[in-house]
Amino acid sequence: MAEVRIQKLKKSFGPVEVLKDIDLVVEDGSFVVLVGPSGCGKSTLLRSIAGLEPVSSGTMTIGGRQVNDLPPAKREIAMVFQSYALYPHMNVAANMGFGLRFAGTPRAEIDARVNEAARILQLEPLLKRKPRELSGGQRQRVAIGRAIVRKPQVFLFDEPLSNLDAALRINTRVEIAKLHKLLKATIVYVTHDQVEAMTLADKIVVMNSGRIEQQGKPLDLYYKPANLFVAGFIGSPAMNFLSGTVGDGCLDLGAAGKLALPSRSSVRSGDRLTLGVRPEHLRLGGSGGLVLNATVDLIERLGETGFAHLRLATGHVVIAEVRGEPSFRTGDNAIISLDPEQVHLFGADGNRLA
Repeated sequence: MAEVRIQKLKKSFGPVEVLKDIDLVVEDGSFVVLVGPSGCGKSTLLRSIAGLEPVSSGTMTIGGRQVNDLPPAKREIAMVFQSYALYPHMNVAANMGFGLRFAGTPRAEIDARVNEAARILQLEPLLKRKPRELSGGQRQRVAIGRAIVRKPQVFLFDEPLSNLDAALRINTRVEIAKLHKLLKATIVYVTHDQVEAMTLADKIVVMNSGRIEQQGKPLDLYYKPANLFVAGFIGSPAMNFLSGTVGDGCLDLGAAGKLALPSRSSVRSGDRLTLGVRPEHLRLGGSGGLVLNATVDLIERLGETGFAHLRLATGHVVIAEVRGEPSFRTGDNAIISLDPEQVHLFGADGNRLA
């Protein structure tokens, strides 16, 4: 496997700049996930690494070798697309070995590589089946197997699970995680599903409008988001936000009340701030640094854990995690509290303060 290093990468489609000064290192053997909303540039970045999109400027190396001007076939990468793109008239073994046959690889080596990939992916009983005889998850495993047999330096995945139903997504996600550990592969993986990102990645790269907003370990991004965009994007449900003005050591949230600022904060009177708090850090009932009166709009029951949607006097809706059977129903009044040491503060520019 190999390291991927990208420096000052830019990509434009005519006058529209879709990648802006991208700096990224994918360490040898790491699993890096690119996330962000539709149109943020994550798939364009992946296709640029693959050589499917020429870049406008900047440098890109794979295994220490600059690849800007190399065609995809010479970059020693393998890509797994959202669409399985299997040949319907070929069986599983032929689909997995087609690229090797096209490259003139000896038949004995093709058979050995296909059999090894089939063993890894538990496809051995299916090698003689046609794609129409396979489930969606099995077809995706065949597509992954087709990538494995090439023995690439880097695997590129472009939203490979988006065509699967919920149960298959979970199962295939587990299989991809096991595959990474088994092969010790360098993987760059694109998804819009942050649950996939949090569960699969060694490093998450959050993109927005062609830029990297923040990159790091999944829990670093969760607990210390660099800005409002990352805070609102990472986490399901998203972080709750309330805006207020600093005065007398407190954050005045208007009709919602006042919150004593965390001891770690360094702000001035009159500053306009946004307070962020995760749903699991809101408590129903009790006391805390800030007590809010709210009306229950909706309760999402997800088993032992659920989420209450609560409307404050200001009109803002916040989401609080609840456990067990809630003692309230839609339309009831509820009291929620939060600990000032569990909040996140963001300045007027949207960047993290504390």
